[in-house]
Amino acid sequence: MDGVLITGVFGSGKSSVAAEITYLLEQRAQPYALLDLDYLGWVGDHELGYRMMLRNLAAVAPNYREAGIETYVLAYFVSDRAARRSIAQALGVPLRVVRLVLPMPDIEQRLASDVTSGRRDDLRDATGSVAAGEGVGVEDIVISNDRPVATVAREVMSWLGWR
Repeated sequence: MDGVLITGVFGSGKSSVAAEITYLLEQRAQPYALLDLDYLGWVGDHELGYRMMLRNLAAVAPNYREAGIETYVLAYFVSDRAARRSIAQALGVPLRVVRLVLPMPDIEQRLASDVTSGRRDDLRDATGSVAAGEGVGVEDIVISNDRPVATVAREVMSWLGWR
């Protein structure tokens, strides 16, 4: 079993790169599970949401394994190594972690194109996370996401050895 966690601040392109990776896996007829972990813990309170995400991940992971899934692609902002360990433990699969980086003006542009009010909050959170150095050091590799998403996804897959 193999897994990759795509991490980075809001607007770095985690979900887009993860979706492109799974598209490429599908073209190769390789079974996979794509889990955008934000959706497993989407509640009004950040700490409660994090705990719910871990509980929900631990609950659904056996279902995927029972169905024969051995390749996992996750998208989620991981702020520290403890969170990385907790996610890997809840999934029950070793994870390699790719942190996507992007200049703040590019993140601002991406988040500004989304008209939801929540995206303004996401931009504030991304700016604060970058300034505080959150998420730095949790990764196995850092990849710049300032290129076409398909190019970045292929680079991640090459690094993983997923040919």
